[in-house]
Amino acid sequence: MIENVTIVGMGALGILYGDLMERTLGPGHVRFIAEGERLTRLQQEGAWCNGRKCDFTVTDNTGEEAELLLFAVKMTALDEAMELAAPLVGEDTVILSLLNGVTSEEHIGQTFGPGKILYCVAQGMDAVREDNRLTYTQAGKLYLGLPEEDYFDRGEKLDAVLEFLQRAGVPAEREPGEILHHIWGKFMLNVGVNQVCMAYGCTYGQVQKPGEARDTMIAAMHEARKVGACQGVLVTQKDLYDYLALLDTMPSDAMPSMAQDALAHRPSEVEAFAGTVLELAKFYGMQAPVNQKLYDTIRETEANW
Repeated sequence: MIENVTIVGMGALGILYGDLMERTLGPGHVRFIAEGERLTRLQQEGAWCNGRKCDFTVTDNTGEEAELLLFAVKMTALDEAMELAAPLVGEDTVILSLLNGVTSEEHIGQTFGPGKILYCVAQGMDAVREDNRLTYTQAGKLYLGLPEEDYFDRGEKLDAVLEFLQRAGVPAEREPGEILHHIWGKFMLNVGVNQVCMAYGCTYGQVQKPGEARDTMIAAMHEARKVGACQGVLVTQKDLYDYLALLDTMPSDAMPSMAQDALAHRPSEVEAFAGTVLELAKFYGMQAPVNQKLYDTIRETEANW
């Protein structure tokens, strides 16, 4: 039975789920790790969630090995996060990635061993972070699963992590379908909505109504869907329209994480989104002009900060 969790990354998802677990389990079961100036700053300033001061434990990367290790950083910080967490990864550590994109599980598995990693999709939250303060009305849900061929080796780990998360107050369930299909479906959505809202400087409202921004978003999603099919994951047009219907339920004045990053001048996840689409498109001899334009626009925006 898992009793404790170690979290790398005190961003939106780290604060959101860390706070839920801390308040449900009580002190001593949740720790964040950091180092250097960031460790000092997090220990001094802490974090706030929906107006409440969080009672987080923040330590360095010494101490007992992690039972459950959650990576809750941006893709741009994953390598640094893995280096930080490495001393706490033991033989029995189970790892969960809350990152966007379709490459983090493989990347983490290459570093720590594929037998330690479970697949996860974080979806449905409306978290907004400003510095160390987070607000949200919808906590979303974590969907956990494994490719079918890995259930024999890691099924017990999946059951243990699900039991812990549910006991810790985190909305989590076993992926009812194929987890890679879900991961690629969410990736398709993020390739569209995250990048377009950043490139156009808009909220969900602008991509929820007919117009250039929505057309660009849908076209970018189609390109992501097509490279996914080349990877052996069939995300259908029906899936695309289902995700559009989900998007249309989001608050029109809210915005996705990349648009929030743009306002705060934080490095975006464009490499994890358009960058991945373009890399795969090149490998398979395809064209992805919409993602190329979004990539160029976002990189130019970041260069001008």
